Amino acid sequence: MKLQGLVEDVQRRLEQALLDGRYTANSRLPSERVLAEQFSVSRNTVREATQRLVARGLLRSRPGAGVYVSDQLRTGAASPWGHLVADHPAVLADVLEFRRVLEGATAYYAAQRGTAEEHQRIRDLLAQLELARAEDRAADEAAADAQMHEAIALASHNSMFLHLHASVLGILREHITLNGTNLRALAPDVSAQLLQQHRAISQAICARRPEASRTAMQAHIDYVISMLEAE
Repeated sequence: MKLQGLVEDVQRRLEQALLDGRYTANSRLPSERVLAEQFSVSRNTVREATQRLVARGLLRSRPGAGVYVSDQLRTGAASPWGHLVADHPAVLADVLEFRRVLEGATAYYAAQRGTAEEHQRIRDLLAQLELARAEDRAADEAAADAQMHEAIALASHNSMFLHLHASVLGILREHITLNGTNLRALAPDVSAQLLQQHRAISQAICARRPEASRTAMQAHIDYVISMLEAE
């Protein structure tokens, strides 16, 4: 195969890795040497392929530190939508309705398709969520919550679910930031309710019960919707 053909092949394989979540937003790519061995090409071929993706905004090169995945693919649509949601609260209902369907599906397929390692990651994040709750570390609790939903999306093994999920949650996070909304601060028992819901979701997914997983996730989203409507 000619050089340009090799470069295009490596580029496509890197793009596929970005799409299916093997290289997540802001993560560091393996070194040129490692990638060259993985793809059975020269380091120059890897360098040209990554430079093409840098030019497209999908990767970022940090001199002396390596090449990192940009968050543009995952969150590029969120910013303008975040402001629209803030200005037009009716749009938030549409976003949450879409999230209910989307996350119900990701939970279903995470139970069906997730690997043992991916299910363990969900359990580990639930443990982090429980610890942050017990120690009253609100910021860490919110971070573990978001990471757990991300891990569920990854375990679904559907690239469209993964990227749509990231965009929708980006919109909601911007809405929350712009409006100062903090679900866990709305009432004393909200945090405990959210934690119990996450336990039910994790248990159903890790027990490989797709329908129960979808039901648990949708019950969780319904609760979030009810809290935001009350607020």
